[in-house]
Amino acid sequence: MPYIQDENSKPVGSYPNTGIEVLIVGTGLAGLTAAIECVRKGHNVRVLERNDDINTAGDMYFMGLSATRFFKHWPEMAKEFHDISLHNCWIETFKHDGSPMIEPKKVSDRLRDAGLDPNTPPGTFQMRPLIYKMYVNQVQKLGVKIQFGKKVVDYYEDAARGKAGCITDQGEKHEADVVIAADGVGSKSQKLVGGQVRAMKSGRAMWRAAFPIEHLDKDPKVKEFFRMQKGETGDEPIVRTWLGPGTYGMTLTRPDTMIWIMNHDVTGSEKESWSNTIPSEEVLANMDKGVGPQPWSSMYKDLIKLTPPNTIVNFELFWRNPQPKWASPEGRVVNIGDAAHSFLPASGNGATQAIEDAICLASCLQIGGRDKIPQSVRAHVRMRFIRNACAQKLGFSNAELLQDTDWTKVKLDPRRAQPKLPSWIFNHDPEQYAYDVYDKVVESMEKGVKLEDMCDEGSGIPPNYPPGYKYEPWKIEDVMEDMRAGRPVVLAPGNWD
Repeated sequence: MPYIQDENSKPVGSYPNTGIEVLIVGTGLAGLTAAIECVRKGHNVRVLERNDDINTAGDMYFMGLSATRFFKHWPEMAKEFHDISLHNCWIETFKHDGSPMIEPKKVSDRLRDAGLDPNTPPGTFQMRPLIYKMYVNQVQKLGVKIQFGKKVVDYYEDAARGKAGCITDQGEKHEADVVIAADGVGSKSQKLVGGQVRAMKSGRAMWRAAFPIEHLDKDPKVKEFFRMQKGETGDEPIVRTWLGPGTYGMTLTRPDTMIWIMNHDVTGSEKESWSNTIPSEEVLANMDKGVGPQPWSSMYKDLIKLTPPNTIVNFELFWRNPQPKWASPEGRVVNIGDAAHSFLPASGNGATQAIEDAICLASCLQIGGRDKIPQSVRAHVRMRFIRNACAQKLGFSNAELLQDTDWTKVKLDPRRAQPKLPSWIFNHDPEQYAYDVYDKVVESMEKGVKLEDMCDEGSGIPPNYPPGYKYEPWKIEDVMEDMRAGRPVVLAPGNWD
């Protein structure tokens, strides 16, 4: 497995017990990663989840290389990840109306064409249910205590006692030395953290569906069109991207599963919930709205018709302006994942950055120890904020590529029909970075160095964001105004590629 290295592996038991009591709220990727990594780093972990079980539903998402490097410490997870990953995968590109634009090519060849190492992909598409099953298995093996049915409605901290906590809707109080709020865009921790802007409705949503591939047997033409790709090992998985005006779609054909997703304007039935299912008739009635004179491909519509009932999720998309206050005033409550920063699906970065957050925070707490928890929390935020702000903005640039594709340029350069996956993202190692720069980051805080100046030349702190970039505050509203006016998304100076 070329993308997971075994050198310097430090499995559970490698670190002494820190005595730090960690309470994690939420069992998304950020929360689950924080749980297992905090255990590995020697912290004592408890988890609260508002639902009655961990939600393993869903379809697919992109997991970047920077979010999987830590598997070297978890050999069983590394093996399982390898087993469930797509190997020998292909990719093909169409206009939304079904016109073929880029013929099927192996992902490795597309990477090579983009100047990347085909043996070290920047990440892989993964099945959400399989990834969550992998995480749940590891959490259970570690014996991490998860209390279900605990809906957190408020957070607090007590500097005098060196404690933080949360309150559930039943009036229960749960306390620890540090509380990690990994409970999504609507986290109630924002009230305590201060300065957090509320998540805003984006006006966009995603139709998403995953179902057994046997359902395609009902229509031989659809089955033939969405077949797997003939390759060196036989039938191999294939991703098909569909790009149109103000929209994009994607399908993935696996040996046992068919997946399709589509970005669209809100219709009124969308919710931020994996259980918010709608009938296929609603999709078919709305999918051609706003795409111009050319309707969506009839073959894609026929695929939607074959989708079994209670399968299509209409998932609402939110966004939040980037701002650097992810921690409470006393540094005892900290947001990670979507609770700190939300991403557009086009960014291919939501899952990646959530996992990176968890890895970095667990490491910082271990480095600083129980007596310096607030310092470690603030250092973590300082390491993570600009990187995430850049990745968020990159998501808008990628959305522009997918939703307003210049097909005349794509014919000359197929890279213009695929999201940017820059090396400053996938080459990053959030754990190693924390150990390399922790002391210097703390020193910069003590000296009062501004966040945007922290990585200036001579600081000894290499940037984990685009080389040459200097952070300036920006607002999503301004970016969206530019996009609506047909102006390109300006990523600012620096090497974003």
